[in-house]
Amino acid sequence: MFSNFGVIYFDNPWKWRTFLKAAYGRTKLEDQGYRTTDNEFYFESIVTRKIGWAVDPYFALTVRSSLTKGYDYKPDPAVQIVDFFDPGYVSEALGFQYSRGEVFSSRLGIALQQTFANKFAAVYTDDIETLDKVEDFKFDTGIESVTEVKYNFYDNMTYLSFLRLFSRFNTLDVWDVRWDNTIAAKVNNYITVNFNVVLVHEISQSRKTQFKEALNIGIVYSLF
Repeated sequence: MFSNFGVIYFDNPWKWRTFLKAAYGRTKLEDQGYRTTDNEFYFESIVTRKIGWAVDPYFALTVRSSLTKGYDYKPDPAVQIVDFFDPGYVSEALGFQYSRGEVFSSRLGIALQQTFANKFAAVYTDDIETLDKVEDFKFDTGIESVTEVKYNFYDNMTYLSFLRLFSRFNTLDVWDVRWDNTIAAKVNNYITVNFNVVLVHEISQSRKTQFKEALNIGIVYSLF
């Protein structure tokens, strides 16, 4: 399952854009049974206001999580490492955005990020300096940068790129990176084929850079 939903609302000088991506997949391996191969929930809502400058002020809200249980399959048996909103990330950012229509936009702002966890709090939210308890909530302040590109390189093919960077003020030499790339090929008015590649580097999850590739066939429909 791979789904992208988007809504854009204009009311000059305001613009409100909301985006939701949900992905879930399982694969059956011959000698290892079913394995979860895709497990993601990503929601983003952005409000911008035109003020006559080259850049526009914006406010953004982002919510990230796994859709359901996820596992590390290296041990035998597999070990569960995530669940829905365990961990869950909520961030708010305020800053300025430069855009050229729907083709290119880049924004930079001050961000607040909250991390929630339950069963896996010891991995994602615990403060190692407090030895007497395990925190299930973590609060970070830092800098957020988001760049988006939409490029039509054939009549029926589009390249979409989304790069988000986040760094905490107390560790500005460490950056969380999420780079989501999709090539969408339009077969007809309703059917598209998507090739999606995602790169994630976030040391709170893993010190290794993670990659995901997926090929999807889906239905596209515009309501307005």
